[in-house]
Amino acid sequence: MCTPCCISQLACCCGSAACSCCCGCCPKIKQSTGTRIMYALYFLLVTIICVIMMSPTVEEEMKQHIPFYSNLCETLNAGENCKTLVGYSAVYKVCFGMACFFLFFCIFTIRVNNSTGCRAAVHNGFWLLKFFVLVACCAGGFFLPEQETFLDVWRYVGATGGFLFLLIQLMLLVEFAHRWNTNWSSGVKYNRLWYAALALVTLVLFSVAVGAVIFMGIYYTHPEACLLNKIFLGINGSLCFIVSLLAISPCIQKLQPTSGLLQPGVISVYVMYLTFSAFSSKPKEMVERDGVNTTVCVFPFNSGTESDKKIVTAVGTVILFCCVLYSCLTSTTRRSSAALRVCRNSEPETERARCCFCFGDDTDDYDEEKTGSGQNVLYDEREGTIYSYAYFHFVFFLGSLYVMMTVTNWFHYDDHKIEKLLEGSWSVFWIKMASCWVCLILYMWTLVAPMVCPKRFEA
Repeated sequence: MCTPCCISQLACCCGSAACSCCCGCCPKIKQSTGTRIMYALYFLLVTIICVIMMSPTVEEEMKQHIPFYSNLCETLNAGENCKTLVGYSAVYKVCFGMACFFLFFCIFTIRVNNSTGCRAAVHNGFWLLKFFVLVACCAGGFFLPEQETFLDVWRYVGATGGFLFLLIQLMLLVEFAHRWNTNWSSGVKYNRLWYAALALVTLVLFSVAVGAVIFMGIYYTHPEACLLNKIFLGINGSLCFIVSLLAISPCIQKLQPTSGLLQPGVISVYVMYLTFSAFSSKPKEMVERDGVNTTVCVFPFNSGTESDKKIVTAVGTVILFCCVLYSCLTSTTRRSSAALRVCRNSEPETERARCCFCFGDDTDDYDEEKTGSGQNVLYDEREGTIYSYAYFHFVFFLGSLYVMMTVTNWFHYDDHKIEKLLEGSWSVFWIKMASCWVCLILYMWTLVAPMVCPKRFEA
């Protein structure tokens, strides 16, 4: 019964066939989607390894539970207790290998316009062979000469790539906000319930944003300290209010009739989240009370148990990597690529309102192939590629650098541990605060761009 499925999986790993699940009850999957999921799994696997390398807790567990651990480390020439396989330098080397892997495929797939060529076949198949190549790339980083010089140079390369990836993330957020409003607004003329849904979601978003401002005003400010918190909370709150008024101003409404309060609501919530994250990442401040130094401008949770902190750190890590994967997978769609070029979408009239508007419409007809008793594959790239292979790998290349810098706490890498991912450093504080302003500037540009460059936005 499962023999045809096993054969198809073998063809997927060692040939150019598309990958599918062995379970026949799984829904149909597009070839382009399956390919991107496989690369995302590679990315996630290496990311998990990096997290393990930055965790002294995992290191201690390995010492206690792996028999002959010290002897194994000596056999691998990994230093005493495998010291060369842990810490920020090991993460730099592994991420260097992953970045080289994606950069190679970025160059390899330049100007691939259809899925019938040999380069497209390599991109969409041969997963076992590509896995071995990825492992070899990651292992090769540990054998580079002049490792101290490499780490110093690679750190700045990683910072540059991480900033570029962060910029792509913010542009995708703005595109997401516009698409959400456009999609739901398209259903208003057919069903007035969509208008009620828009109003409800907008009210919830602004309630959350205002609540976040009040929350941070209570817990992250102090009469005698935290001057930066007071200034930036006031600036970010005021900017969110300004962009909300701008979105519904008559001059913007004339050029963009679909502009409303939903988009600034999404942007405001995200800006407040980044502001909260920046305040949480800032080094703690102390004031003297009754002759005793007391930590101020921190959430009361910081006095909680160690196990609670580990849970929050784990949740924060999962959210971080989910955002990275979302950016890598969605930035290569046609709609997102157009948004990153700041062009007007030419498909508003054909938009169909859906609750799950993030997912593609499956009404298109594609060639379907039975894969034994397993999942069916829809070959949606018979006529041509539906996303840029080279750009897809370039985004994952930047994502590799972003993960590397985030896991190692950017420029405060010395003695950093993954368990302290949410603890403070000035570099993380300024990066997150700058992200707030970049996000607001990008959204404001999408509002005023049709006035500044009218020819570019003509239908």
